[in-house]
Amino acid sequence: MVSVHSQDDVSVPLPDRSAEGGPIQSGSEITIVGGGVVGLSVAWEAVRRGLRVTVLEKKTIGEGTSWTAAGILPPANWETATDPVDRLRGLSHSLHPVWAAELLQATGIDNGLRRCGGIYLATSVGEAAALVGLRAYWQEYDIAVEALSMTELVALEPSLTSIVEAGRVKSAYRLPDEYQIRSPDHLAALRAACELEGVEIVESICVDRLDEQPDHIGLQTAAGKRTADAVVVTAGAWSSALAKESGFPFDIIPVRGQVLMYHLSEPPFRHVVNEGNRYFVPREDGHLLIGSCEEEVGWTTETTPSALAEIQHWGEQVWPGLKSHAPMRSWAGLRPSTVDGFPYIGKVPQSRRTFVATGHFRSGIHLSCGSAVLIVDALMGEPPKMDLDPFRIGRG
Repeated sequence: MVSVHSQDDVSVPLPDRSAEGGPIQSGSEITIVGGGVVGLSVAWEAVRRGLRVTVLEKKTIGEGTSWTAAGILPPANWETATDPVDRLRGLSHSLHPVWAAELLQATGIDNGLRRCGGIYLATSVGEAAALVGLRAYWQEYDIAVEALSMTELVALEPSLTSIVEAGRVKSAYRLPDEYQIRSPDHLAALRAACELEGVEIVESICVDRLDEQPDHIGLQTAAGKRTADAVVVTAGAWSSALAKESGFPFDIIPVRGQVLMYHLSEPPFRHVVNEGNRYFVPREDGHLLIGSCEEEVGWTTETTPSALAEIQHWGEQVWPGLKSHAPMRSWAGLRPSTVDGFPYIGKVPQSRRTFVATGHFRSGIHLSCGSAVLIVDALMGEPPKMDLDPFRIGRG
């Protein structure tokens, strides 16, 4: 048995995959367009289920939006959730510890998955009301949650003493089953695992258009035409251009997020600390991530002094000790959003060979495992583990 690291030292048994079925047709080849976390997850799931897999990445693996993610995995309950995204989140949340252990066993790379727990703060009446609603949701769907007194909060996180003593915290809750994951390490582990299984990864290649034929699908690139038995589009925010050129009925809205990174002698928090859309993510080695924001600015991926200053100011208000440190790095990424907030997962309408898994917005890392399982089930004609209709391509 291999164990994934956890503050509660929980051991996760690895599943026996030896009895899993083969591909739809012997020797079926799939090409995945996009080498971010969703693409690599689909590749790893597909190759382990008997498909031959190629991943085409327009840039370099590990340089896109997936790398920039802070890696917060809030808990969800697969067995009780009714909302489609929450069900997908619950499926993925149950898979992440298993995948982390499998990746560690296969590659020796620790992806940093930790059951660190999450603290949720309210510093205004509006935020407090929102957390009351969230608490009711967590309790209804059997997600473990603890309401914290100010004394309990400071005992758990002494670095929050100043903001508590100033009377700024209206309420606080702890979710013990919140995870964090180190996105760059997770991508590195996925890539290594894929390559060990024989996945071909081609970088610096842009797919301009897909051309489906009765017996294959063509991928037009500047380097010439490639063919495959099926294609899965997992290009995140950049899926829109390929969809437009190929006549697919979906669109992706890029939403920029920005993050600051510090390095301290020791982490100031044990938990992920959340307030609204802002967060602290403490790493065991002293790195501290602070984010984030949501900006619809097209395809601009540069950071801005104003947004970073706002993030830094928020961090210093919550933890004044931050004022003694300077950021060591900052970055921005484009999250792939959809109009209704649901990702696209499934087959393109009127197509036999083109599938899509994109539009996961702020949850790409979290939803990647479940999305991979669902899309490979669809590829292989297996019964879906949940209803994919809410995620269908071309929905109104």
